[in-house]
Amino acid sequence: MCRWLAYSGTPILLHDLLYKPKHSLIDQSLHSRLGVEPTNGDGFGVGWYDECDTPGVDQNTDPAWNDRNLRELSAHIRAGLIFAHIRASTGTPVQQTNCHPFRHGKLLWMHNGAIARFGDVKRDIMLAIDPSLYGRVEGSTDSEAFFFLALTFGLENDPPAAVERAVGFIDRVSRQRGIEYPIQMTVATTDGQKLWAFRYSSEGRSRSLFYSTRVATLRAQYPDNPTLHALSDDTRLVVSEPLGELAGAWNEVPESSYGVIQQGHGELKTFTPRLP
Repeated sequence: MCRWLAYSGTPILLHDLLYKPKHSLIDQSLHSRLGVEPTNGDGFGVGWYDECDTPGVDQNTDPAWNDRNLRELSAHIRAGLIFAHIRASTGTPVQQTNCHPFRHGKLLWMHNGAIARFGDVKRDIMLAIDPSLYGRVEGSTDSEAFFFLALTFGLENDPPAAVERAVGFIDRVSRQRGIEYPIQMTVATTDGQKLWAFRYSSEGRSRSLFYSTRVATLRAQYPDNPTLHALSDDTRLVVSEPLGELAGAWNEVPESSYGVIQQGHGELKTFTPRLP
């Protein structure tokens, strides 16, 4: 399994987000507390939005804790919407095209979890991908196949509905093959304006996912905390694991739900798979 974070708010150096927190994503690459395994060393990726039409992406197969280029570049890239992901492979090769986040046009996508017995249902999923998109699949992961399946079902226009349809399709073809619990997922996707984060599993025991408390609330509770005063009120984070131990700073995303974040405003809704 993997660990990831999604940041939206005050433009910040990637270095300050990835390295500075006490339990940063780089620390989690070696010492994950809530993941299936403590080490996530099968590659990493970061994505960010700037003045360009499409987001920038940097992916590498090196362990995140040991990549000099990531440390160097992160000290020079500042953005207000950032995705970062550290990978622990569930069986597919450690290669650059298997590193998250995945990109299509203005969209970014990253995933923690797995499609159960992916090899048994891979053909069904791949054949369901729209022919105009099929040739753009570069890697071999279930996560990328899931992304392009969601794109097929309308991710660019209505992300919640598209992900619900994609999961409904995976659930149907998996159960036809006798798979009891077809999918385990926490997913983040964004178009550079809105951020959507999903938490769901077929067995109702999803991987960990948290969202940050509003900065204005935390600033009132901790008036002497300089970090909070450097962030605008619209800054929000969604993370696989809390980045620190500040009391009241983190809230668990409920089972079978998704959140929508735009300009600091967040809303939680129920996630229900449905047939396409």
